[in-house]
Amino acid sequence: MPQATAAASEPSAFSIEVAPFQERRPRVLKQGDTFAVFGPRGDILAADRSPEGVYHRDTRYLSYLELRLAGAPLLLLSSNVQEDNVVLSVDLTNPDLVVADRAAVRAEMIHVNRRKYLWQNCCWERLLVRNFDMVGHELLLDLSFAADFADMFEVRGQKRPRRGRSSIERCSDSLVVLRYAGLDGVKRMTSLGFEPAPTRLDGTTASFALSLAPGEAMGVVLRIACDEETAGCGAVGRRFYSLLRTARRAMRTTSGRAASLDSSNSLFNELSRRSVADLYMLITDTEHGPYPFAGIPWFSTAFGRDGIITALLTLWVDPLIAKGVLNFLAATQATETAPERDAEPGKILHEMRDGEMARLGEVPFARYYGSVDATPLFVMLMGEYFRRTGDIETVRLLWPNVEAALRWCDTDGDPDGDGFVEYHRRDGSGLVNQGWKDSQDAIFHEDGRLADGPIALCEVQGYVYAAKQHAAALAQALGRPYTAAALARQAELLRQRFEAAFWCEELGTYALALDGSKTPCRVVASNAGHALLTGIAAPERARRVADTLLGTACFSGWGVRTVAVSAARYNPMSYHNGSVWPHDNALIALGLDRYGFKTAAARIFAGLLDAAGYMEPRRLPELFCGFAWRKLTAPTLYPVACIPQAWASAAVLALVQACLGLRFGAAEAEIRLDHPILPEFLDSLHVRGLQGGRGSVDLKLQRSGAEVAVTVTRRQGEVPIVVSR
Repeated sequence: MPQATAAASEPSAFSIEVAPFQERRPRVLKQGDTFAVFGPRGDILAADRSPEGVYHRDTRYLSYLELRLAGAPLLLLSSNVQEDNVVLSVDLTNPDLVVADRAAVRAEMIHVNRRKYLWQNCCWERLLVRNFDMVGHELLLDLSFAADFADMFEVRGQKRPRRGRSSIERCSDSLVVLRYAGLDGVKRMTSLGFEPAPTRLDGTTASFALSLAPGEAMGVVLRIACDEETAGCGAVGRRFYSLLRTARRAMRTTSGRAASLDSSNSLFNELSRRSVADLYMLITDTEHGPYPFAGIPWFSTAFGRDGIITALLTLWVDPLIAKGVLNFLAATQATETAPERDAEPGKILHEMRDGEMARLGEVPFARYYGSVDATPLFVMLMGEYFRRTGDIETVRLLWPNVEAALRWCDTDGDPDGDGFVEYHRRDGSGLVNQGWKDSQDAIFHEDGRLADGPIALCEVQGYVYAAKQHAAALAQALGRPYTAAALARQAELLRQRFEAAFWCEELGTYALALDGSKTPCRVVASNAGHALLTGIAAPERARRVADTLLGTACFSGWGVRTVAVSAARYNPMSYHNGSVWPHDNALIALGLDRYGFKTAAARIFAGLLDAAGYMEPRRLPELFCGFAWRKLTAPTLYPVACIPQAWASAAVLALVQACLGLRFGAAEAEIRLDHPILPEFLDSLHVRGLQGGRGSVDLKLQRSGAEVAVTVTRRQGEVPIVVSR
């Protein structure tokens, strides 16, 4: 995804220049193509480069919403998004209020509760104002509002020489419509409908005259609709509650697909429940199936790499996510060469945007293909999905897309024909670096020099290796034995070339990358852990890589850093050069499990759980700083990290899989646990609703000395369970 920071010497065109996202501890809601970022009081104050607002399809449809009582802002009592991520509930009270030059209401006599949720492109809010004083009060409640219709890239700091035209229309005594005619020819609008009708309504403020007897309460409902002419004011109040029930039911239905986790550790239980709730909040139902949007606020759209990795990390929990991702990416796979979009036939989408700037070509991301790894990862996910489900019909349907992706790996993805897939942006407007570490200074040599392209990344060769192995299995299942044999030979040849070109004996790990002259970037980096994930690493070298990544130079105590402290560009506060990314750590843990290093995987799990214990509401962010663990000291947050982020939310689920050694044999319709362990913080773990080939099971794992006892507590259908000790 586009980088959030850049080298000081050359600022990126796509760097994020807004105020730090965590500075005000925002409250976030998302449903479908709409998300909202609120301040703790439930207001939207998009001044000082704040990302607060209601957004729809990469445009901010509401940039200002402030509640005042008698002209004064209210005092915050509490503010939280409920555990299912559907409702934001905010409790407020009044300060000392002065009306007509006298103290009219003492502090903390008026209680205001705000409840907000999103449903079908609308933000709903109910205000309930109650008088707890022993005397009655007459007060004015004001809701002020505005919409700047800023493109997401404008919110992130980019300047535009020209913008479209804005206008405001008061349609009735309870409805205002804010309009924007974009330069792209699209007319966008935000309608605000109120019930009851305000005492006064103009283009910026709705005012309600309240007359509250002791103990009396009054309610106001607001509906903020994106791209809808009328807010249906006559039914706003009744629909608030009926649609809230619908929204909650929809969330229960979708998240109910996932296997659930319950354990002896309350912190783990909080983290796993929040992670699942975040994951399903970020999933958007597309015409091709469910797709996890990458993260809020900057990346709430479809990203190829993010979607694939999220699907891989959650495949054991809910394989329908992977099916949706595969179908979506197959439908958007590039079919022609377009240098301005880094598109080539067979290449898998990197990012898709629908805002004004993307439509006008001011940014290249309407459909952008500038990632080197999404294409082999697509094939890898296809193989893992088949292994998990045995869904041969989906394999047969998408096999032409798999073949196109493999052709890209062998042709445009390897322009010099040396057997390694590499990248070099085709157009100056695209991303300089096109792996998952895509900030401008992420790929460098041991002396700190930035690598020149074309660049062959360590982890990408592993992805290609795994893609060809999986494609061989898929071809065999489709009755194509000659294709299967050829792909298996190609994978083995790549493995041999990789070992010869990337291994750095003196570092005890694989090089970060090869530059354009085939010189290794001799930097100790987390990328090598992905070589364990894909199985391209020789077993004896996998042990060296594991020891290196879990050493003090790489492992901060909270997790594995993106680069070691010995790296020339190491900076624990950077985006990719010393920070800790939960999804990166989860992929490394799966790789450690693959080679039998479960104790190391459990150590990563323990570090990330410890970090989550300092984070509210028990939620792992996109990344955090790589400062070393210190007793009684919280991890240091990264200022513009997305939270929630899909692959960070999925990380905890993959860490469970790594420790349990969960494997699936679709052909045998069985579930396997390969030398399962429980981390020290778990005495017991109950996995419920785990889907197998012909049914589902609940499994109870209990520590018993040095062993883990596995008990089937419920079985529906035929699901063989195989435990290897």
